[in-house]
Amino acid sequence: MRIPVLSGTLARGRVRSGLLARSSSLLLTLGLVATLAACQSTPDTQPVAGSQPVAGSQLVADPQPAPAAAPAPALSNSAVLDQGIAVVPPAKGVPARYAAFSGIWAGQLNGMYDGKLAVLTVSSGGQVTVSYAWGDLADNKPGVADGSGRISGNTLKLGRLPNGADITATMVSQGTLRVTYSLAGQTYSGSFTRAGQ
Repeated sequence: MRIPVLSGTLARGRVRSGLLARSSSLLLTLGLVATLAACQSTPDTQPVAGSQPVAGSQLVADPQPAPAAAPAPALSNSAVLDQGIAVVPPAKGVPARYAAFSGIWAGQLNGMYDGKLAVLTVSSGGQVTVSYAWGDLADNKPGVADGSGRISGNTLKLGRLPNGADITATMVSQGTLRVTYSLAGQTYSGSFTRAGQ
């Protein structure tokens, strides 16, 4: 590229008001353009967290685990406890044989009817408060009822629930209850396991 050279007074006037008078801003602009160009064309040589070198010194990111799938919505005929329930951990003075009943239990009666028993509080004398949820159960539509009862030996017997059901839960092993549900002359039974605290 050829740049014409001016001389004399006219040249000095053009230089002051022209390109050379703004040389610092021009140099700054050219420097910025060169820096941006270099950033775009230079490969990243710093390892990325979670990456491993591969032959040819390329970096490949480790596969990330897929996000957890949202839980499937409960079927309309399944047992669903109220979301606001809270299990109160037994106090230190509550005997271990009573405290073992504390928590949320889930299972099926007669192998086909969903049930959930939340033992919400357990006192040192064996008194309990509960919430029981059932799914479709013969002619009884899904629902939830709160109640109370007492533990005697290894069996929890509830007072009659508002829907008319009588429930007993016997601890057959650590983490397994044998639940019996009686309603309208029919008796259903099944194993419930701990589903949460």
